[in-house]
Amino acid sequence: MLQNTAAFSSFSTDDIAAAKAFYADRLKIKVTEDHGMLQLHLDGAGKILVYPKPDHQPATFTILNFEVKDVQQAVAGLKQAGVVFESYPYLNTDENNIMRSEEMQVAQAWFKDPAGNILSVIQTW
Repeated sequence: MLQNTAAFSSFSTDDIAAAKAFYADRLKIKVTEDHGMLQLHLDGAGKILVYPKPDHQPATFTILNFEVKDVQQAVAGLKQAGVVFESYPYLNTDENNIMRSEEMQVAQAWFKDPAGNILSVIQTW
């Protein structure tokens, strides 16, 4: 029934200005603002809506994954831009906060936006 419809993702924040600065300035994503909401424009992913919510509660799971060709390089570049990565000892993250799994053929590192939403950079092979 919905296979031929356009779909997009959305999530909330408690501070649109902080979110806009983070996504545009730190992550270098094209961001537009309209009616107090943000649209993140990502190649190959369409648009993602970020909307204000006064009683925002950050998700306890990853809300957005950025697929990269080289996770080590992406983490280094983001750290240089001031992004702080999460350390999850139960995932055996290394000294660069990267979890690697040969079994799942993935390398992934997680970080949070200003509202506490969990994001990641991920490399698959």
